Amino acid sequence: MAGKAREDEAIRAVVERLTDAFSATHSPAEVETAVAQALASFTDRPVRDFVPVLVERQARTLLSGTSG
Repeated sequence: MAGKAREDEAIRAVVERLTDAFSATHSPAEVETAVAQALASFTDRPVRDFVPVLVERQARTLLSGTSG
């Protein structure tokens, strides 16, 4: 359970960073939606160590409107 708590804390930090980074173009709700969408794509992945980093990268791409 400690691993889940660490991941949840890291995801909250991702939301905060992206909310700050995209405050001029996206509402906090839009950022949370992008993070949730990105996080959902990793639901069934057994190795969770890098999920927050990958979620941030994917959500940043979604919010930037870029494909790469």
